[in-house]
Amino acid sequence: MDLDFSDNYIVNNKFSISDADTEYKGNLSKDDGKKILEDEKVKLRELQEKLYADGSKSLLIVIQAMDAAGKDSLIEHVFGGVNPQGCEVTSFKAPSSKEYSHDFLWRHYITLPEKGKIGIFNRSHYESVLVCKVHPEYNLSEKVWKSISDFDDKFWGNRYESIRNFEKHLAENGTRIVKIFLNVSKKEQKKRFLDRIDEQDKNWKFSLGDLPERALWDKYMKAYEEAINETSKNHAPWFVIPADDKWFARVAAIQIIIDALERMDLKYPLLSEKDQAALQEAKAKLEGE
Repeated sequence: MDLDFSDNYIVNNKFSISDADTEYKGNLSKDDGKKILEDEKVKLRELQEKLYADGSKSLLIVIQAMDAAGKDSLIEHVFGGVNPQGCEVTSFKAPSSKEYSHDFLWRHYITLPEKGKIGIFNRSHYESVLVCKVHPEYNLSEKVWKSISDFDDKFWGNRYESIRNFEKHLAENGTRIVKIFLNVSKKEQKKRFLDRIDEQDKNWKFSLGDLPERALWDKYMKAYEEAINETSKNHAPWFVIPADDKWFARVAAIQIIIDALERMDLKYPLLSEKDQAALQEAKAKLEGE
């Protein structure tokens, strides 16, 4: 069984969302997946500790998906074993009036992970070329443009360029970027919505606003396809993971994240000869008590 998910799901060439599988078709069982996930969580914790000790780099993980694709549960299951002091999750909702008073990247920039830490964006700066592309009227709240007619191809081209420049700047200054799109099918989304309605303890997850957005599915798929094609670069690649089976999406995601950390060439700091001598002196004092 080929478990090289980084190579399997990275977007290197022209991406077609209609050709991307939402279901896992291999022979890995759900039980196998659960065991792999638990084993990999131990490895992820070790790498997080090494990232913190190294202190020269950070990791930014961007997670995007349609409603009910499993973003929250993926974060819970993949990062449940890491040290919370070295990992921070930021969920981006509709911008506040203060956030609209700045450029569209500002609120994302101020929540980036410090060196030595992992930052997770649950939704991200990509909302500006996803939901705001499906609903261009939202951009008027930025108070820069006067009419929806201003949001033409040039406008969107500039948005993609701003995102590419933002991510390139981060990569050149010590932040490794991993962008994950959980590719759930419309059929599976319907099933999960119905589960949220039928199961009382899941009622709170369902929003009546989800249905109007579901009706715009094709527009969202087009927006995702364009955004991924415009912004998947070597320094900030997109990974499109089949998400109809949550357990599989979690296994694929954790291995992609582990691969990214392993490629960061992290090192534990080495003490100078002076510090090593002081360490041995401290040891001798402790042992002599």
